[in-house]
Amino acid sequence: MYCRQLDRLSNPYHLQRSKKMLKIGDFSKLSQVSVKALRLYDQMGLLKPIKVDNFTSYRYYSAEQLPRLNRILAFKDLGFSLEQIAKLLDENLPPEQIRGMLRLKQGEIQRLVEAEQARLIRVEARLKQIEQEDSMPNYEVVIKKVAPIQVASIRQILPDNPSIGQLYGEISEYLAQNGVKAGDYYAGIWHDPGYKDTDIDAEAVISIEGSIKGNERIKIYELPGSETTACLIHHGSYETLAQAYATLVSWIEANGYNITAPNREVYIIGGNEQNNDSYVTELQFPVAQA
Repeated sequence: MYCRQLDRLSNPYHLQRSKKMLKIGDFSKLSQVSVKALRLYDQMGLLKPIKVDNFTSYRYYSAEQLPRLNRILAFKDLGFSLEQIAKLLDENLPPEQIRGMLRLKQGEIQRLVEAEQARLIRVEARLKQIEQEDSMPNYEVVIKKVAPIQVASIRQILPDNPSIGQLYGEISEYLAQNGVKAGDYYAGIWHDPGYKDTDIDAEAVISIEGSIKGNERIKIYELPGSETTACLIHHGSYETLAQAYATLVSWIEANGYNITAPNREVYIIGGNEQNNDSYVTELQFPVAQA
């Protein structure tokens, strides 16, 4: 009798049973983690059962494994992949490296939050735009990259906005005299920080195909591009551009951008007439996220 009792106490299997081994289903209920997840953690070496029955293949766990399981769940809740969690649970991983991984995750989550906040602002702006569609033209605002381009330009203080049209004739005449072909890009750049009725700081530019030197009046240079440019297309006369400007500036503000350079009017289809409904003008504002 005494020998049998001693034999039971020295039996490793009996010692494991004394730890209240739990079948995987019972451990799943205790930990509130699915059986499927527990099997996956076993396969990846994150949480191995304390015993696997050789005959039935049943997995047995212990309540003592709950702290490790809770750490797995905590790291998973922070957005770490199971592969990253395996590294974080490595007992040989230096604390500084763990802190570094957590800081990287913190930065990643912060960027995601900022991106989603910007998306939310755009959704709200689009809702407002839809609500106003009955009373305003249907403008579509886009953010795009504008490439640099070689241009000939005249910058001058003008008595009013329409006076910029005279500058294009002067530039075209200079290009023709020097045997240089004008390109398809005609634009007006408005350098004043705010709206003005008179004494307007304006620049007329035409793209060029070929090499030419400027003079005191006409400047030849590469017009800088913009990585992020808020743009919309306006169909109609120049006299109705005010609505397009109001829409674009409101959109820029509502979507959390700052204007970083003078705005441009690109005359896709244009001319010297102010009231011509066949004109097509693209408004461009170089911007950056606030």
